[in-house]
Amino acid sequence: MAQKTDRLLPVMTGQPVIPVIKIADARHAVPLARALARGGLPAIEITLRTPAALDAIRAVASEVEDAVTGAGTILNARQYEQASEAGSKFIVSPGLTRQLVEAADRSDVPLLPGAVTSSEIMAALEHGYSLLKFFPAEQAGGAAYLKSLSSPLAAVRFCPTGGVSENNAATYLSLPNVLCVGGSWVAPDELVNDGNWGAIERLARQASGLARR
Repeated sequence: MAQKTDRLLPVMTGQPVIPVIKIADARHAVPLARALARGGLPAIEITLRTPAALDAIRAVASEVEDAVTGAGTILNARQYEQASEAGSKFIVSPGLTRQLVEAADRSDVPLLPGAVTSSEIMAALEHGYSLLKFFPAEQAGGAAYLKSLSSPLAAVRFCPTGGVSENNAATYLSLPNVLCVGGSWVAPDELVNDGNWGAIERLARQASGLARR
């Protein structure tokens, strides 16, 4: 089966930056998601890098009406199912495996898989995936490398993540094959731990105003 682009494309084109969030305390999830949504970034990716991640996804999905909750760092079918059951509206993975393709085929929740090399991107295309995560963006060659892929792999659109910040986000967003970027700078750990939701809302508002090509 092909990628569920009709469900994923609105997430990627609805805002220039998708916050990539690591939540250590699930109690922070709801006020954080509300602050980001007020700032114009309703779609968020909560990474499964902490024990609190699934509880955080459940809380946001059930309590924050404006939020579009995604789950990141999904590595296998079991995590895919857990994140979907918790209320995720989209799934993000650093790569693409047959197990993940099969899990995505069984699910109504769309998958945004990662790919970096030409071979990885071509393999994704063979599976029907044309919307991809480019990770880790800066370490893999940055905006210059990604731009070089736009001609030979013109059918693919990306969300670069990994080393993307307020300093280089605009450069990525200017590329013809980039729909949005993913970044954690809009919700730094120190502001989350301090419960400084006003500061996070301001950062989100700045990020939501970034122009795309």
